[in-house]
Amino acid sequence: MDILQCNHLTKRYGSVFEALKDVNLTLESGRIIGLLGPNGSGKSTLLKLCNGLLQPTYGEIRIAGMPVGVETKKIVSYLPERTYLNGGMRVRDVIAYFKDFYDNFNETRAYEMLNRLEINPKAQLKTLSKGNKEKVQLIMVMSRDAQLYFLDEPIAGVDPAARDLILRLVLGNYNPQASIVISTHLIADIEPVLDEFVFIQKGSILMHKTMNEVRNQGTTVDKLFREVFAW
Repeated sequence: MDILQCNHLTKRYGSVFEALKDVNLTLESGRIIGLLGPNGSGKSTLLKLCNGLLQPTYGEIRIAGMPVGVETKKIVSYLPERTYLNGGMRVRDVIAYFKDFYDNFNETRAYEMLNRLEINPKAQLKTLSKGNKEKVQLIMVMSRDAQLYFLDEPIAGVDPAARDLILRLVLGNYNPQASIVISTHLIADIEPVLDEFVFIQKGSILMHKTMNEVRNQGTTVDKLFREVFAW
């Protein structure tokens, strides 16, 4: 089943700058996809369009066959690049807030992940390190029983020693029939968990391949990225 379809998707700011240019992209259910490209390539713009935070200039997006709107928000879980939670809230209050707001939020799963990452539910967010704040926000997003997860730089502020644990924890706590789209610069860290990847540059899709295709070429996504985007 196709979980995401972008047809001739274009996002223009003003009369000149195009953040996305005629993007055609289809993603299937049950896949982990890396959305990869240099700064300013259009990754975050694409994720915001898919979540209804921006409106396309042209083209369309369909999620599980539906246009982006109230119904798709019920099945999509989104982690933005920046922290948006109130620093005065305690972690357990954030859990209660998500539980009230989303019918598909799994409170038990959230507390289990907090325990695994040794984060105190009674702690105020403003007392946590930047990395732990990002972990809390990621836990909230992955505790929803969604069909499609969009993660924008989910481990950027996390120390290298914790990244592998976080990725394993995330992958062990979601429906394998769902899909995850991960936008990141930390390609080597996420490469082992990917099923496929998309390279994007200056608003255009350059490449969309499966991991099997890359392995059959005797290379890695990290090496391929450096070759494609070398300047």
